[in-house]
Amino acid sequence: MPSRSEEPRRDATGSRRGSSRGASDRGVPPRATGERGGEPGIGGISDARAYTPRGRTIREGGGTPAAGRPEQRRTPRSSRSQDPFRPALQVLDGGRAAATRAGGRPGGPTRRDGGTGRTPVVRTVTARTPGGEAVEPPRRRVGGRDPRREERAAPRRPARKPPRPPRLADPVRRLRLGTALVMAMFVAIGIRLVVLQAVDTPAYADGGVADRLRTVQLPAPRGAIYDRDGAALAHSVEARYVYADPTRVEDIESTARTLSPLLGIPASELAEKMRPRKRYGVDSRFEYLARGVDIDRAREIMKLELSGIYTQRDERREVPGGDLAANLIGFTSIDMAGLEGLEARYDDLLHGEDGERTFEIGLGAPIPGGYSRTTPAKPGSSMVLTIDRDLQFMCQRILSEQAKAAQASTAAAVVIDVRTGEVLAQASEPTYNAARPQHSDPTDREDAATSFVVDPGSVHKAITFGAALQEGVITPDTSFPVSNAIRKGDTWFPDTHFANGRRMSVAGMMAYSSNVGTIQIADKLGPERLIDYQRRFGLGKPTGVGMPGEASGRLLPLSEWSDSSHGSVPIGHSVDATPLQMAAAYAAIANDGTYVQPHLVKETIDPQGNRTPAEPPATRPVLSPDNAKALRTIMEAVTTVENATGLAAAVPGYRVAGKTGTGWRLVDGKKQPGDVASFIGMAPAENPRYVIAVFVHSPSGGGGKVAAPAFRDMMTFTLRHFKVPPSSEAPPKFTVFP
Repeated sequence: MPSRSEEPRRDATGSRRGSSRGASDRGVPPRATGERGGEPGIGGISDARAYTPRGRTIREGGGTPAAGRPEQRRTPRSSRSQDPFRPALQVLDGGRAAATRAGGRPGGPTRRDGGTGRTPVVRTVTARTPGGEAVEPPRRRVGGRDPRREERAAPRRPARKPPRPPRLADPVRRLRLGTALVMAMFVAIGIRLVVLQAVDTPAYADGGVADRLRTVQLPAPRGAIYDRDGAALAHSVEARYVYADPTRVEDIESTARTLSPLLGIPASELAEKMRPRKRYGVDSRFEYLARGVDIDRAREIMKLELSGIYTQRDERREVPGGDLAANLIGFTSIDMAGLEGLEARYDDLLHGEDGERTFEIGLGAPIPGGYSRTTPAKPGSSMVLTIDRDLQFMCQRILSEQAKAAQASTAAAVVIDVRTGEVLAQASEPTYNAARPQHSDPTDREDAATSFVVDPGSVHKAITFGAALQEGVITPDTSFPVSNAIRKGDTWFPDTHFANGRRMSVAGMMAYSSNVGTIQIADKLGPERLIDYQRRFGLGKPTGVGMPGEASGRLLPLSEWSDSSHGSVPIGHSVDATPLQMAAAYAAIANDGTYVQPHLVKETIDPQGNRTPAEPPATRPVLSPDNAKALRTIMEAVTTVENATGLAAAVPGYRVAGKTGTGWRLVDGKKQPGDVASFIGMAPAENPRYVIAVFVHSPSGGGGKVAAPAFRDMMTFTLRHFKVPPSSEAPPKFTVFP
């Protein structure tokens, strides 16, 4: 490369000058023109600038070109004139290109460089004027041609071929390679999908099925409870339950405030149920908010579109009568499980068998074509009771009114069809609304007829008289002297109606409820036979009427008798019994001496509508028909004899046989304050159809004043309700003191 002193310099006009060390310094005189091979030389300013890196011209390097070889010429590029090294580089490039072209043609001229391999470079010297300006020597025409035009017409040096890019830099190759990779990826994904869908489907499906399965209970509709005429006493209706998914509830407080007026539940209680919690170590996704919601109300809730709040099918137990036979029927839980009364006793029959539906769910909805299994629910059977709804209503109303008048704490009434043993009404006081049992006290829900254990008192005397008649100890015409009181052991047993030792008929003893006369009859009968007849009449064990928790009562074993027991047991003390047990005993007297087990269920109806009668009640003979009839006649004296104890029980137009009683209430074997007034009777006495027993526990009062009026009203309605014709004959006339 030339040194800095050899770089071209500019004159005053800015033109580039040649180096001060020109050709003359090397011993070569400058030439304006030159000729080679007889041709005029061509030169100019551009030729003077075409230096090699060593500053040598063609002439300096090797003389003139060979004969027949054209001289290499370069056309200056004015656009690169500012680069001092560009002319030399152009000469170098042009020389190589010319040499390449010359040496590459067949039969071309030989090289003049002596085989050195160097490209000869042409150098020309520019003439200058006296002022120092460079002047291009004039070009002469050679053979009629203009050298300048030829120079301008000479073809440019071909552009250098760009280097070939690397193989990966080829865009076509890159596109093809990318396409191949994408296609391979899609093929791999497609093959994998086919494997997942066709080969591995069972394994993956089984592995995640537990997370996708949902089970919905299909509650079995609970059977209804009907009265004897098919009127519904309790039945189920379709409803909805509202529940929350705590994991999806967004605003707990706002949601609770919105639902509170619709569900009738305090917002604080609803909010507590909607708070996130864990059950068995996992987040709970189901919490009941309300059960038995009306369908219309549930629709209103769903229209609100509250997040995390849902409804599902449910059922609600309805008791159309409210408190009608509530103590008898009982009630169910929110899950339709019987809790008390007949609902509990016959829960297996009424409940049926729940079904369920198990299915796969995705995105909150069942997966079409996914796993699904449904076990249909089996509805429960229905029951038809022996209860008459209208009679039940009247008995409850009459009993309630009489209990309030007597300031009674507990009262019970039972109506029995003496021929069949069917319980037509069974009322209790106090009572409650079976549709809303949560607002009642447990004692209000008790069925007094089967749980009210009493010391029956004088109503027990009919059993003593019946046993004596059956054993031949007495006859309807028997009479004997009766004192005002009798002593047994250390206890005196007085009469309320003093006979003063006069002879008294058995009818008179019954009419005046003589304790002394009854004890004297029992002494003739004997304790063993008395206890035997107590059992025959159904005392000492449950009746099996169908009520859960029925009390059995208790008979005093002979081994436990004291001297005073010989006086107390015959008149109904030291004996535990329920109102229903005593009513069933009187029904045996009314049914010509045959005991018929009292029962409440008449028949059952299966889900297909097939009716199955209840099992026939147990029966057994207790008295002969004649003795039973004789006993009924004796008992008529109670409602007909002047100053008798049961005159308030008489029913106009009908003959009535019955007995009053005053006993005690026993709780855990202990006597409670107050008296238990009772009256048990039958009508028509000549051919009894119904027996009604009324027991009232009040602060004071006997059966004739407290219970007898209630019996009269109930029996009057019963006889008219069932259209029983009045008695055709008047009751017999009785002689108390023959």
